[in-house]
Amino acid sequence: MHVLEFADSLDLSDQQRAKMQQLITAMKAAAIPLGEQLIAQEADLDQQFANKTITPASLAVSTGAIGATHAALRRAHLKYHLFTVEVLTPAQVQRYGELRGYNGAIHPHGHRE
Repeated sequence: MHVLEFADSLDLSDQQRAKMQQLITAMKAAAIPLGEQLIAQEADLDQQFANKTITPASLAVSTGAIGATHAALRRAHLKYHLFTVEVLTPAQVQRYGELRGYNGAIHPHGHRE
């Protein structure tokens, strides 16, 4: 869930809503290609096993690439949590955490206290 789903409950200003929309658009632009790349890499690994062409060396290369892509995808997503916290007031951050089901405020990286 992203902050715009709770815009009314958070009493976001028009400026905050616009900034959140920009952040979501930018996050998707960064994350979608990485997600597609990760899916393709996983499919390639599966295909190597299915075709019985996997070797210890190709396994190492494939899983290394998958790990790097996963890390890049996670980073692309979480950095926008940092940007979100910069746009919201402390009270809005607290409320956002509550609306997401956390007992306390969310940390800048989007996780519970």
